[in-house]
Amino acid sequence: MVKKLPVGVERFEEFITEDFYYVDKTMFIAELLQNWGKVNLFTRPRRFGKTLTMSMLKAFLSMDCDKTLFDGLKISQEKELCEEYMGRFPVIWITLKSVDGLSYQKACDALRPVIGMAAMQFQFLEESERLTNNEKNMYHALVNVDKSGTFTMTETVMLTSLNVLSLLLAKHYGRKIIILIDEYDVPLDKAFQAGYYDEMVTLLRNMFSNALKTNDNLYFAVLTGCLRISKESIFTGLNNLNVMTITDAYFNNSFGFTDNEVKDFLVYYGLEDKIETISDWYGGYQFGGVSVYSPWDVINYTQALRMNNNAEPQNYWANTSGNDMVRRFIYKANQRTRDEIEALMEGKSILKEVRQELTYGELDDSIDNLWSALLMTGYLTVKEQVSARKYRLAIPNAEIRNLFFIHINAGCRLQSGDSSDRNQRNMNCRKAFM
Repeated sequence: MVKKLPVGVERFEEFITEDFYYVDKTMFIAELLQNWGKVNLFTRPRRFGKTLTMSMLKAFLSMDCDKTLFDGLKISQEKELCEEYMGRFPVIWITLKSVDGLSYQKACDALRPVIGMAAMQFQFLEESERLTNNEKNMYHALVNVDKSGTFTMTETVMLTSLNVLSLLLAKHYGRKIIILIDEYDVPLDKAFQAGYYDEMVTLLRNMFSNALKTNDNLYFAVLTGCLRISKESIFTGLNNLNVMTITDAYFNNSFGFTDNEVKDFLVYYGLEDKIETISDWYGGYQFGGVSVYSPWDVINYTQALRMNNNAEPQNYWANTSGNDMVRRFIYKANQRTRDEIEALMEGKSILKEVRQELTYGELDDSIDNLWSALLMTGYLTVKEQVSARKYRLAIPNAEIRNLFFIHINAGCRLQSGDSSDRNQRNMNCRKAFM
């Protein structure tokens, strides 16, 4: 029986138990455990498998690990490493991708259930003989809900929540804990767009400092996100941060599908004749010198092809977000930037200095900062590294090129207003870009 296509599946356990096609990325575990720092940050564009990777890591490390999930996978050959790490740690895992809101208070309301539901995974702490009554009360503050089922923790409790949960788990199990934080920068992005960025920075800075800097019960932590937010914003004083970005040569095949993985995938589903089309539309990314495809695109287009072998490629990845970064970039473009966009649309590359540490507040300070952000978020890719901070950048594939074209047209329509010469002004605007 042919394995199911994992459209939208992000839980590692579900991949294995429900017989979905799984591209074996378990050697990420070995590479991490042989090279980990106290706090490890991986930055990759959205829809490149960050959440699945964190789910896999939790499944491997957690005390309730089902070791049969890893039977036959590459990591199972690392006998000594499995003996030392598999199923040996209390693991706290949260994802911040849903922390959104039009106001700071609404965002806090969205954060409470994220923390509360994570804490509720450890309800045995209420009966733990190793915890004092005061410590059990600290746990209750994390999981307490009102009559409507809404978590009631105060903002003060939220700030120390991960640290407190670490303390309680470490005391119960008698060993240090591991913290996994997925999509750590999503609340900052949403706050920046909605106008409460400074408040969200303060909240996350305090919460992360308590959990990652002053936490004596921490063994190590892993965070994922799109942007490498500067230490001056939320990682102040965190000197033990080990950062792996899309330009680094290590972990370069851990996120996204490689050429060989895509070929094997398409051969399995009898679609090897579509390799060139998928490469043109969804490949072209370079992570640390390795050619990478967007998994979301490859999986969704494969599903479409299985229903209709003549299905045309679609903008699957580009349509999963508001693409505010591209819109902001297009609207701020000066004549020089428009000339560079024209070169990119023609398939050329441009030389740019890339800043990999930014705050969202700095994005609008300079158009050059937006170039860097477009690279980190997947709208551009590296063709060549020229020096320590200078790279030749290009549009990776037809999907992203089409996205730029759409937003150029949209920007031109907005600029044209309702005047009688709208069509001519639209044409002149597009010519300025193209």
